Amino acid sequence: TLLSASSVGLSATFLSTQVFNANTAELICHHQVPVNQRFPKEGWVEEDPREILESVHECVERTCEKLQQLNVDVSNIKAVGVTNQRETTVVWDKETGEPLYNAIVWLDLRTQSTVERLISKTPGRNKNHFKNQTGLPISTYFSAVKLRWMLDNVDEVRRAVLAGRALFGTVDSWIIWCLTGGKDGGVHCTDVSNASRTMLFNIHTMEWDSELCRYTHCLVRLRRSSQGTQSSKCGSLAGVPISGCLGDQSAALVGQTCLQEGQAKNTYGTGCFLLRNTGTKPVMSDHGLLTTVAYKLGKDAPACYALEGSVAIAGAMVQWLKDNMGIVKSSSEIESLAAAAGTSYGCYFVPAFSGLYAPYWEPSARGIICGLTQFTNKSHLAFAALEAVCFQTREIVDAMNQDSGVPLMQMQVDGGMTSNRLLMQLQADILCMPVVRPLMSETTSLGAAMAAGAAKGVDVWNLSPDHVVPVTSEKFQPQINPEESEFRYARWKKAVQRAMNWETSEPSSPGTAPLYLRSRSQVVLHLLTCLTALVLF
Repeated sequence: TLLSASSVGLSATFLSTQVFNANTAELICHHQVPVNQRFPKEGWVEEDPREILESVHECVERTCEKLQQLNVDVSNIKAVGVTNQRETTVVWDKETGEPLYNAIVWLDLRTQSTVERLISKTPGRNKNHFKNQTGLPISTYFSAVKLRWMLDNVDEVRRAVLAGRALFGTVDSWIIWCLTGGKDGGVHCTDVSNASRTMLFNIHTMEWDSELCRYTHCLVRLRRSSQGTQSSKCGSLAGVPISGCLGDQSAALVGQTCLQEGQAKNTYGTGCFLLRNTGTKPVMSDHGLLTTVAYKLGKDAPACYALEGSVAIAGAMVQWLKDNMGIVKSSSEIESLAAAAGTSYGCYFVPAFSGLYAPYWEPSARGIICGLTQFTNKSHLAFAALEAVCFQTREIVDAMNQDSGVPLMQMQVDGGMTSNRLLMQLQADILCMPVVRPLMSETTSLGAAMAAGAAKGVDVWNLSPDHVVPVTSEKFQPQINPEESEFRYARWKKAVQRAMNWETSEPSSPGTAPLYLRSRSQVVLHLLTCLTALVLF
């Protein structure tokens, strides 16, 4: 009998559904559709919750059609797992079932003034004031400040909260509530891995923190990452339990079978997210990392924690080179373009489009390209972009090694960018350690499926170390000497310092767009303006 789990996952621009065989972890079939992102103002990033839900329904139905074409009965799907962007925030009306505002995406910057105001009220203006409770700094990254912004700026949200009609959650909460009935009895819940990214959750008590939560009536019910919930009431999955729920990076940790203390993985998507399993005790970072709940997979099982380094811009940089600068026509071209040069020729690219996340947490930083000469061409820029992803990962690894006291010996990787073999080789060279890439890239969805299949009452997936199916992988070994790696890394660190403290509190000129929203012609015009000013001076 085929026993499988279906997983719904959300990325920056695509929503996808995968079906896995619970006996072999084999991907049987999948379907994905794009989800539009909106940039209504400088630094703002939004998604339409209705479009997200419509995409879920479309993906599920198309995937089930593909199953039937493979002569697999849809009734063999035993459980559903959901994985999602963790900090992207949705508020909706529980009586009408309608969103009260667009979802505010994790890398949105509109809450910077909210963050500054919150920090100014803490003793010593300390951005880490709540870190002992939440594991997180006060940052635009997390859900609490996005909710605070909506309460302060969106009349519909404020009225609904005061009337007791508002429900708040990350994307998993919105999807599960809708799939389990919506306004007609939908389950309003989230798992602990997502809750730990709101900046409202106490990672020690594993409950909402009473000091931080003022609007408790709109908060979600907490659940384990692997736990039976009310069954889906929608379409082809009607009657199937939604028994797995994990934030995307926790799901990738499970999918990579990093279930033992000390194991780590790095996911290369829109951003980069390196998580290291620290076991059943939270490790507080002294070097700019986050302490987060990795997962809680059973009723009697303890929660497992992770140290995390979050990089805002990785794959988004390649997208910027394609969409804004026109250097490549498709993201896949970046590898061949960079390989044509084989070097950045001293060019360094710091993609601080949304400030810098770990280990700096510096919102005033902005993107720069430095080390340019008359010889520099687009191939060198492409190579520098790939190197930037690797250098940012190296910074996280260094911080993680200092916090843990035990150096990583190899890096397990996943995510869309890992199909780029040049990037993987560069990463091994810059880390001076092997990089291990699974041949099946959908490890995030696999992790959600594993959690769903392991839930009590479903019991089709055994997550004990003796039973976990090993992941088939490919290993990239370092090919340059450590001295060369250290030289390039030192130059990168120098470039990062050039990017710091760029943004000021002075208002931008009308119509000024941030670097990541500018076109090639706008960037060229800006450079010409700067050169003219220099000549006049």
